[in-house]
Amino acid sequence: MSKLIFLDIDGTLTEAGTNVPPESAVKAMEMARKNGNKVCLCTGRNMDMLSPLLVYPFDGIVSSSGGYVTVGDTVLADCPMPKEVLKQALDCLHSNGVFCTIEGNNGSFGDENLKDFLDTTEGGNSEIERWRKALSESLHIRPMNEYDGSPIYKIVVMAREASQIDECRALLGEEYNIVLQDMPAHGCVNGELLSKSFDKGKGVRQIAEHFGYAIEDTIGFGDSMNDIEMIETVGHAVCMANGSETLKKYADEICPAVTEDGLYKAFEKLGLLG
Repeated sequence: MSKLIFLDIDGTLTEAGTNVPPESAVKAMEMARKNGNKVCLCTGRNMDMLSPLLVYPFDGIVSSSGGYVTVGDTVLADCPMPKEVLKQALDCLHSNGVFCTIEGNNGSFGDENLKDFLDTTEGGNSEIERWRKALSESLHIRPMNEYDGSPIYKIVVMAREASQIDECRALLGEEYNIVLQDMPAHGCVNGELLSKSFDKGKGVRQIAEHFGYAIEDTIGFGDSMNDIEMIETVGHAVCMANGSETLKKYADEICPAVTEDGLYKAFEKLGLLG
């Protein structure tokens, strides 16, 4: 029986903040698809930020953490944040000194002083490193004052202390989650504000239903706590060795790190390569 495979990007398919998978991962995806399996992306990145990966063939895409889900030209989910909620959230977060980036299909817009903030932090997790590199390399993250009013699916938040986010969580907590990463070594907290109406797990179910796969025949690969819904949904969950220690507790198995040919070795072990 073929499998439906879902891959996170940063820290899983690629090193954090980069757009080039290891050659072994590209080979694994190609061999798995030739063996009758389907390979999908399941990422917090928006369509603009994941577009460099589309030089490789994917059977479906869960983007914006489930806010926008597609199979080819077919849109299975499109759940932008209401404009009034976006304004309310940004006003509240900014008043508490939280740095924000908003993400839509056509681009991302960040607070103008975010780069200075990140440059003062040390170490990092996959999300911090992605943003640090994306900002330094100018990968489509434009200043917030250039925001054009296009649909926004999530807000990425960064702050010195988790308490700075408490007011926004209390304000929007009935309908929105703020998911924080659990690796504090970088000197700040970071995470995402997302609607409870969607998540990566729901995106997995939407694509599985589209293709007619039972959930038992799905496999998910992730590395950070923004993968938790995917990991809890798929039939078999794999966490990267370089991933969150908390996420590893929810996974069915741990595979080698992205820098150690982890995807290829896991694909081979799971019998996906033929």
